[in-house]
Amino acid sequence: MTKIFNYLFVTFFGLGRIKFAPGTLTSLVTTILIYCAFHIINLSYLLILSILLFLFIYSFLAVAEYIKNNKDKDPKEVVIDEVIGQSIPIYFYEIAHNFSKNSKEAILFYVYIFILFRYFDITKPFPVNYFDKKFKNSFGVIIDDVVAGLYVVITLIIFMLLKSKIFYEIK
Repeated sequence: MTKIFNYLFVTFFGLGRIKFAPGTLTSLVTTILIYCAFHIINLSYLLILSILLFLFIYSFLAVAEYIKNNKDKDPKEVVIDEVIGQSIPIYFYEIAHNFSKNSKEAILFYVYIFILFRYFDITKPFPVNYFDKKFKNSFGVIIDDVVAGLYVVITLIIFMLLKSKIFYEIK
């Protein structure tokens, strides 16, 4: 039973088994689910944080168990790391905007976040590539996506600072 649950968990209910771009599809589904949680269902930010923390902590155990007897220590079907990495910048975006319910602006930023996360996850700039290559275990599988998510956060902060400085000087 635990083996089945871990399989469903690490493949995000089978999305990781899809042949074409399972990471991108999982990131997209994650983006939509988190948008729904914040803007349609109106879940508490603390509940969403609790769910994300559970996913993060349990993913280390589930991925370690899944790859234990696998030759490939970062199998393509393991996509729970995309869920975690994609969730980080979205959650920080929501916190930074005081959980405002401006859905049109949120959709635009969710699209930016999705594109940026996929860019950093695929191109793997340093130190994303370091964690991806150096650690052939659950830590490496998960942390490279966490760092890619943090790159998105940093990119958005820089963008917002530049935007506010440029528009402030124009006034």
